[in-house]
Amino acid sequence: MPRTFAVTLALAATALAVLAPSPARSEAQGGAVRIVVLKEHGVGSPVLAQPYLDRFVAFAAKENGWADAQGRYYTLRAAAEQFIAAEKPHYGIFSLAPFLALRGRYKLEVIGQVAVKLVGGRQYYMISKSATSLASCKGKTLASDHVDDPRFVERVVADGAFRLADYTLVQTQRPLQTTKKVLADEAVCALVDDAQVAELPHLEGADQVRTVWTSAELPPMVVVAFPAAPAAERKRFQGSLGTLCASEAKGACDEVGIVSLKASDAADYAAAIRAYGE
Repeated sequence: MPRTFAVTLALAATALAVLAPSPARSEAQGGAVRIVVLKEHGVGSPVLAQPYLDRFVAFAAKENGWADAQGRYYTLRAAAEQFIAAEKPHYGIFSLAPFLALRGRYKLEVIGQVAVKLVGGRQYYMISKSATSLASCKGKTLASDHVDDPRFVERVVADGAFRLADYTLVQTQRPLQTTKKVLADEAVCALVDDAQVAELPHLEGADQVRTVWTSAELPPMVVVAFPAAPAAERKRFQGSLGTLCASEAKGACDEVGIVSLKASDAADYAAAIRAYGE
């Protein structure tokens, strides 16, 4: 299975397996269920990902008695917000940066967390061919596809270790483009995440690249409930998350790369929420 599709399937499977309403509730409401998946800086495009999510939605609708079901996969925050405004979803799965940025605006309630192989965002690194320390990157060119949210980078990722104003930024659009800037000497340093570091050994010349700084490990993608989801329903979901991948769905969870899936609450994200600020 190609890596892009495996990652997409993991996110889609998680969204639909853990957030599907019970048949009785769905039928009583008329079955209108909306789910939004937002993974920023991911591999692949929504166009490629959406058919896989659609298939999982159709399966979940059949299994759970949904009369009307739709899920949508996004990699851009603005597009996801348009869906949220129009569709009033019950649930979402977000990477950490958009969760922190949108938490207050949409009154998101943490109900779970999901760690998935290959999606990145758990840890960040400063890499370089010539610099030997974080200090020696200062004042130099810094390539990154993560600097579109400076507040997240400076307050959560860096935790005060550096400011983006310390560098001449070379903002890239794709994960692979970032590392190639360093390999081609078009940037002295680069800010990358764990998924990008994992890809380095597959690139020519990567043996010349060293890590000069490493962030603390950050919490995984978050499963959230929107205000549209009834409180009792959320509580039932939260109590069931830890057993889903240990049941008959274990094979599917393993296949699509889900490392862990469990109930959670805001306490598990408290440090990141505090660092990001209101």
